[in-house]
Amino acid sequence: QVQLVESGGGSVQAGGSLRLSCAASGYACMGWFRQAPGKEREGVATIARDGSTSYADSVKGRFTISQDNAKNTLYLQMNSLKPEDTAMYYCAADPQGYCVTEADFRYWGRGTRVTVSS
Repeated sequence: QVQLVESGGGSVQAGGSLRLSCAASGYACMGWFRQAPGKEREGVATIARDGSTSYADSVKGRFTISQDNAKNTLYLQMNSLKPEDTAMYYCAADPQGYCVTEADFRYWGRGTRVTVSS
C-alpha cells in the first residue's frame, strides 16, 4: 500500500518561511495541495519526473517545489508566508504522469497543518 507522509508544518508569523517534506517520490508527477478552513482543496505546485514544475498564481515567486529522488522525498519551500496561506497541506502522487487535474493524483498523504499569523 502506497503511503505518503508529510511533515514540516507549524505556526509562523507572516513573512516567515517553512519547508514541508513528503516521504515518497519517484512517481511520474507529484504535487502539493492545500485546503483552508471552509474552502475547497486547491493545487499549489506540481513537479514531473523530468523536473518541470507548475505553480498556482497565488504562490508563484514565494514557493518552490523540489524532489530528492535519492532520499525519496518531496519538498515545498514556502517563503514570504501570508495569513491566507494558512491551510492543511497535502502531498499527492500521480503515477500515470498526467498531472493535469486533482483527479489524476491517486495517492494522498494525511496532511500537515500550516498556520500563518499576521
